[in-house]
Amino acid sequence: MRTWGPFVALAAALLLPVPVPATPAAAAVRAPVRRLPAAPPCPNVPAPSTRPPQPPPAPDPAARAVGGGALDTAGLVVPPASSAPPAVTATSWVVADLDSGAVLGGCGPHEYGVPASVQKLLLAATMLPRLDPNREVTVTAGDLAVEPGSSAAGLVEGGRYRIETIWLGLLLRSGNEAANALARLGGGPDGLAGGIRAMNEEAHRLGARQTHAVTPSGLDGPGQFTSAYDLALIARACFADPAFRRYAATRSAQIPAQPAQRAKAFAIANDNMLLDHYPGALGGKTGFTDLARHTYVGAAERGGRRLVVTLLGAEVTTQRGWQQGAALLDWGFAQPRDASVGRLVEPGELDRSAPPAGGAASALAGHAGLTGGGSAPGPRPGAGVTVAVGAVLTAGGALLVARRRRHAAAVAMSTGSALREPEIPEQD
Repeated sequence: MRTWGPFVALAAALLLPVPVPATPAAAAVRAPVRRLPAAPPCPNVPAPSTRPPQPPPAPDPAARAVGGGALDTAGLVVPPASSAPPAVTATSWVVADLDSGAVLGGCGPHEYGVPASVQKLLLAATMLPRLDPNREVTVTAGDLAVEPGSSAAGLVEGGRYRIETIWLGLLLRSGNEAANALARLGGGPDGLAGGIRAMNEEAHRLGARQTHAVTPSGLDGPGQFTSAYDLALIARACFADPAFRRYAATRSAQIPAQPAQRAKAFAIANDNMLLDHYPGALGGKTGFTDLARHTYVGAAERGGRRLVVTLLGAEVTTQRGWQQGAALLDWGFAQPRDASVGRLVEPGELDRSAPPAGGAASALAGHAGLTGGGSAPGPRPGAGVTVAVGAVLTAGGALLVARRRRHAAAVAMSTGSALREPEIPEQD
């Protein structure tokens, strides 16, 4: 169990003339939670030799507090009366309610990770409102500039396709050329670069402050990262869109023939096996690169309740990514409807509630709370730093960073050489 009291007191003594008291709002958001300090609940599987040794970005106290102070942990956080979640190989994960926004539990929710193809969900959240699905467009040579052997929908240069067909190629077959085309088409005058910029702007709007896109497809790029919590925010935005829900639940689709390019029509099938093997599955996205390992986002509905699971850095030993996600969804559905350890912030909330300089960042800590989450009396001993001492943490970051890193070497940001690693969709 981690106790921040001594470190905060030391930082306050060194950096401020008087201590900063906790505010009632900050105290109210920390519902009692159970942290399991025993064996690692998410085994940190040894990384392959292809993983570069660079650490992720330095921890940002404000970003780690998004959704509630209890989520600021490198370990397991679950409601006090919950059953133990299943053992998975993912280095970080989150289970959340798509409708209420309650975070039911997680492991390292705000730990940095590499997204692989689940990055395509951010592309979808950004571009679905911008692009007319009935518009017919031409695929360019630049769209097809992806790594040989990486996942593709089978689009051809010069081919004319409806944008809806390109979305299906993206979400069913994880087409990297489809990602390039959609980012270019939605990027305005700046094309692909404008599309990637728009993705980062959308991540910021959603509150995904630990997400930075470098490629629209999720193929590794230097400085590209996300977190399990951020992916839950992005997935929630996606599943709020009826077109996304329809595409994500589609089992198969037809890519039309291109007579001018002598390309025949062919069928594609959804590579997310959750749809075929999990009752109530709504869809999601698989991902894999040598750097990211296996990543996964999946959602399902049961008894009128819709949950989403996100996981990063998984190894496929006895269970594939979607199977680990299914096990965590089962755990989530077994929890009471009012269970929560935090919440998913609303789009634009962090910008609307940004505090003045030196003020307490209560919005970042999810001060609005949820039923069963924010109403618990009193702070939990050892629950982490309160939001009210955010100014102390910011000023004394150098003192606290070393205590807040858990697996800096385990999650690496990609290098130039990693750009050449092909992405392989999970053939589940």
